[in-house]
Amino acid sequence: MSLEDAKRQIDHAFTREDLKGPSFENVFAGAPSFLRRKYLKDLAGVDVAVTGLPFDQAVTNRPGTRLGPRAIREASLLQTMDKPYGWDFDVLSEFAIADYGDMAFDYAMPSEVPARIEAHVTGILTQGAGCVALGGDHSVTLGALRAHAKVHGPLSVIQFDAHTDTWADDDPKRVDHGTFLYTAVKEGIVVPERSVQIGIRTDNPDTMGFNIIDAREVHEIGAEAVAQRVHEIVGRASCYLTFDIDCLDPAYAPGTGTPVWGGLTSHQAAVILRRLAGIDLKGGDVVEVSPPFDSAAITAVAAAHVATEILCLWGAARRVDRAGG
Repeated sequence: MSLEDAKRQIDHAFTREDLKGPSFENVFAGAPSFLRRKYLKDLAGVDVAVTGLPFDQAVTNRPGTRLGPRAIREASLLQTMDKPYGWDFDVLSEFAIADYGDMAFDYAMPSEVPARIEAHVTGILTQGAGCVALGGDHSVTLGALRAHAKVHGPLSVIQFDAHTDTWADDDPKRVDHGTFLYTAVKEGIVVPERSVQIGIRTDNPDTMGFNIIDAREVHEIGAEAVAQRVHEIVGRASCYLTFDIDCLDPAYAPGTGTPVWGGLTSHQAAVILRRLAGIDLKGGDVVEVSPPFDSAAITAVAAAHVATEILCLWGAARRVDRAGG
């Protein structure tokens, strides 16, 4: 889309014809799709779709993440006119990206939501597109992992989080944002020994074999060294990246349900994410953004940047595939 064409259009979320390129619509106006990508359900010709999973009935503390996808989309409008900073390619111009909208579900039937999420994400993957999801609480990741594992086999997980989310739970009727990885390991869809959790700063004796780089270690060894450790652990295994926004210190992400002090800075997270280029990323999500507890959209802005970086990591992996690497 040329600048002149863009100026003649409004509501690029509905009217843009080219799925690639920046958007020059006023940030403060128009329908807020993620990065002004077009809303589409038919993903023919689409490389990757962004979708919202607005479920928050599995939280242990403060709710509100059902409003997260909407807030993240609005915050993403600040990034629509330029290519993501620091990358040697422009994911917005090189790949066709669509906004798939939000998953619909019956809020009064929370036990059905994981299966709904799995079906929703499967619907994206079976159309040949990649998937980046906006939560929602962290329980939504389980359904997304199940969908990706059906296509790619057991996955490595790169998890940014204050909590390990491996608390034991053997009741299939329960939906809990602190147990999704326990369930994923038990189901064999995640390989913990080639997975890594970054930013942990709450106690859980059963690590289930996950490699942990806790927040204190991140601060001690630095972001570059953390990224190198992740590459050593994950290698070129098919992986999924999930970013719980409470990985960031509450100073950088106050709008979340279970904030814990001593977390990562936004700078540390940005460096680590950028330096993860080269991983074989199949999909990812950013979760636990709770707008009712946010201030000046600080948390939503951080999450929008994280989601954009996940798109860039996905695009970098596809460029390697194209080159036969």
